Amino acid sequence: MEKKIRVLICDDQEDLAKELKSVLETDAEIEVAGLARDGFDALEKMPVCAPDVVLMDIRMPNMNGVVATRRMKEEYPNVKVVILTTFDDSDYILNAINNGASGYLLKDIGSAALLSAIKNAYAGDTILPSKIARRITDAASRVAEDREIKLARAFSLSDREVEIALMTYEGFTNRQISAALKLSEGTTRNYVSSIYEKTHTENRLELAQKIKEIL
Repeated sequence: MEKKIRVLICDDQEDLAKELKSVLETDAEIEVAGLARDGFDALEKMPVCAPDVVLMDIRMPNMNGVVATRRMKEEYPNVKVVILTTFDDSDYILNAINNGASGYLLKDIGSAALLSAIKNAYAGDTILPSKIARRITDAASRVAEDREIKLARAFSLSDREVEIALMTYEGFTNRQISAALKLSEGTTRNYVSSIYEKTHTENRLELAQKIKEIL
């Protein structure tokens, strides 16, 4: 018989945890290994339950899902943790994923989608519903815009100079910058010289250090 996917459900709402358990038990490929009421409880039960996937609520007393995910991934790096919550907050999303979560689901997910998500997480996929993926993309875009605004304001750089300064900071050579931006190498050199002058630097190392201080 093929191995079943063992799932630990971690949620402080007992009724919801039991409801999730009932849904998971309808699938012959999935086995509910146990229920936990918070992050501490989940960590204590890990050696006994030996789950492949943990469904982790994010807002719980004693130890929330973000902290529990980090601790769990440190001790059990092969376990897949899927965050399950009613809160589609981008900070929580990014924190959970940065701490090793395999994905993020909202609690209003349908039964079929939940079962599919568990199997996909077990297979190594990142689970992100479209509206959450959009929120992460938006957050990443805001970070990129913030970097550009900071550089432009700090050194009075033009939009093109900001673009080239960031590419230089990220390790692109003049030739690579020229190819990417469809500029002649002479034009790129002129832009780089202007950036050096405005940032009061003389080489790429100094420029990278100056940009790092600003960002």
